[in-house]
Amino acid sequence: MGPIGIFDSGYGGLTVFREIVKKLPQYDYIYLGDNARVPYGTRSFETVYAYTKECVEQLFGMGCRLVILACNTASAKALRSIQQQDLPRYPDLRKVLGVIRPTTEIIGNHTQTRQVGILATPGTVKSGSYQIEIQKFFPDITVFQHACSMWVPLVENNELDSPGAAYFVEKDVKQLLQQSPAIDAVILACTHYPLLLPLIKQCMPPHIKVLSQGTLVADSLADYLNRHPEVAALCTMEGTIRFFTTDNALDFEEKAGIFYGRPIRAEALSL
Repeated sequence: MGPIGIFDSGYGGLTVFREIVKKLPQYDYIYLGDNARVPYGTRSFETVYAYTKECVEQLFGMGCRLVILACNTASAKALRSIQQQDLPRYPDLRKVLGVIRPTTEIIGNHTQTRQVGILATPGTVKSGSYQIEIQKFFPDITVFQHACSMWVPLVENNELDSPGAAYFVEKDVKQLLQQSPAIDAVILACTHYPLLLPLIKQCMPPHIKVLSQGTLVADSLADYLNRHPEVAALCTMEGTIRFFTTDNALDFEEKAGIFYGRPIRAEALSL
């Protein structure tokens, strides 16, 4: 038995993690941010897979039997390979889950026009993962995507209220909506983007639903553990949380509070 592992390439996964902790506070958690090698979004499939696999194995080595990839790029570019190629090599039960499926499997409940928009990083858009997954669950839905290359840097530099952030958010939202006037639901397919939600809603027509991943992933995880008691039985329940980063711990702590919503203490580790 061990804690639930939460992995992200850096800080963004903390917006998902905080919702998981709210929903399931009884479990133990280890959060690992690979800040030394961020960003993942612009890297190749092979590189993202190699980095993600290394971090997942690190979490396995720290006692985690269940790992959540709280990163859209890792979920898009590495999850399937890890599930199909790597997990079968372990003699005991281990699970790795992502953030894309919990979002895509419920999107049909939020659209009347069956036209959905995706705002994401260039890497996630290029992977086509959201289009592929939505088509599996809802073949009648048409998906429109737009890559927001400036949003992550704006968030990580705490420019949430700056004129630059307002300019790029408005520009990217308009470019997505220009693809179809019938879009009535938009998925924020990056864990950084909820921090820009006030600006996004200012630019988005009021009839369009904007879906963030945090609560959706938390609800999905709670349901998964309920349906899979054999996995839940592997997760310890003392309510402890530890944060790790592959970069400087003090630097991580300084920015992490923006995403997690409160101050944290972090430890550095080398892979």
